[in-house]
Amino acid sequence: MNDFTLNAELRSDLGKGASRRLRRLASLVPAVVYGGDKAPESISMLAKEIAKLLENEAAYSHIIELSVGGTKQNVIIKALQRHPAKGHVLHADFVRVVAGQKLTAIVPVHFVGEAAPIKKGGEISHVTAEIEVSCLPKDLPEFIEVDLSNAEVGSIIHLSDLKAPKGVEFVALAHGDDKAVANVHAPRVAPEAEETAAE
Repeated sequence: MNDFTLNAELRSDLGKGASRRLRRLASLVPAVVYGGDKAPESISMLAKEIAKLLENEAAYSHIIELSVGGTKQNVIIKALQRHPAKGHVLHADFVRVVAGQKLTAIVPVHFVGEAAPIKKGGEISHVTAEIEVSCLPKDLPEFIEVDLSNAEVGSIIHLSDLKAPKGVEFVALAHGDDKAVANVHAPRVAPEAEETAAE
């Protein structure tokens, strides 16, 4: 089990100009923590520290111990605003995790068994890379596994085809939206047609 921790400080200088100064002069990332029974807090953290944390994909779906001026609280990443070209984090939103209180989080998808449908002549398209889940903090999965080993050519794998981990609910399904996760389709161009074109 990885230890996900972040250090932050409260910031009182708010607004877009202040956020720009933070990023430019101090290499800090502005962020907000909200939720639970406490008021929202405006914080800042070292850009290199949040970049290092996000190198591990599991950080997106793990409970993080956030220390704000020495006071620790458990949070999850709710949203990240990134630089369109450079990709570094410009702003982060964290939500406090309260034991016994359900939370919603975005969890990455891991596809397994892709060799089987490819052997049958299929091509796989990943429709989504993440799924929104709702669960208690203790049940938060690191990822959702999508097994494609039995997928046939021409089939579409929907959320309802996936086995949700114990205590975990797919948010879209709860709202009646059975989203496609992946599909297996025949190759766009048949090999014979390619050969004829080459001749």
